[in-house]
Amino acid sequence: MGFADELFDLTGRVVLITGGSRGLGREMAFGAARCGADVVIASRDLAVCTAVAEEIERETGRAALPYGVHVGRWDRLPGLVDAVYDRFGRLDALVNNAGMSPVYDSLGDVTEKMFDSVMNLNLKGPFRLSVLAGERMAEAGRGSIVNVSSTGSIRPRPAIVPYAAAKAGLNVLTEGLAKALGPRVRVNTLMAGPFVTGATRGWGDEQQLAEGMRPHALQRIGHPPEIVGAALYLISDASSYTTAATLRVDGGIP
Repeated sequence: MGFADELFDLTGRVVLITGGSRGLGREMAFGAARCGADVVIASRDLAVCTAVAEEIERETGRAALPYGVHVGRWDRLPGLVDAVYDRFGRLDALVNNAGMSPVYDSLGDVTEKMFDSVMNLNLKGPFRLSVLAGERMAEAGRGSIVNVSSTGSIRPRPAIVPYAAAKAGLNVLTEGLAKALGPRVRVNTLMAGPFVTGATRGWGDEQQLAEGMRPHALQRIGHPPEIVGAALYLISDASSYTTAATLRVDGGIP
């Protein structure tokens, strides 16, 4: 092993990633497995989770557990954590990546059901899952939790107000949990900017996207593999003295 390989080595560890079947979560799952971790792929669509888990096992040789769950459902999350420990006997890192930002024409069109759904998936679920997993990690003596937030939480646009509010709450959650679960468990925020995912399809065509990215320092949208290095830093011992922190991966937002 070279120095960098040792620094980011996840051999023998187990990483749970919500929203791990597509987009940024899928890339992070492959990245963790390629660094030696066994991974748990959780999302609402079990069939897609299973397909991704099988692909990870074929390509990396690591074990991958698919699990179908709606992260916004409080009472479904204990079963997810139990399944991880039943299969692997441990959990070393949790990445709270699952999220949603529904499209609406005006703020007056936001219904209570829509607002609650956004809060449940982006904030309530990560709180519940972090507590369930974090307490067991603390008992085991170590662990890392990564909350995937959004630059919308610090640059809220009219089109994402409920989502931005939920992610701002997630930023606060990180700091509180870091103190509550420390010193054994580290908790950090990975704040993502605009990336090419399924969510960006409603943002316009390629030319419109390019125009929108011009004020950014890098003047372009990000691609999912570009989130992996930051995620691996926060998951691994490379960030052993990093907690309650926010790491922005956003191309230099204006």
